[in-house]
Amino acid sequence: MGLMEEMMKEIGNKSREFYEFVLPPTDMHLTDENLKVIIDIPGFSKKDIELTLCGNILSIKAKKVLDEKDSKTLISNQRPNMINKKVRLPIEIKEGEEKIESAKYENGVLVLIIPITKKSKNITIE
Repeated sequence: MGLMEEMMKEIGNKSREFYEFVLPPTDMHLTDENLKVIIDIPGFSKKDIELTLCGNILSIKAKKVLDEKDSKTLISNQRPNMINKKVRLPIEIKEGEEKIESAKYENGVLVLIIPITKKSKNITIE
């Protein structure tokens, strides 16, 4: 392998490491009823993705196994092979009371709907 090919491979590896552990891009939208979390993780299938919610910490793990028996990879720096990220949600959820209303993965975008429980109490005035 030439010096230039080796350098390009190393740059691709660093780019992939950054994506796997710092990203994926995550958006959150808060309404009165729920928190909508949108995560971009293209290139994975549903079975590759594992989600856990512990308190207000959302863990996203995704790993795909590449089958390179039939072909030789020339360039592979565009997509990560694994993701392992923890995201602190901007809402308070007690451990043991975690609930995800829905989780959908389509076209590389994962959308989670997390219901919000009201912490306030109505006060009547006499």
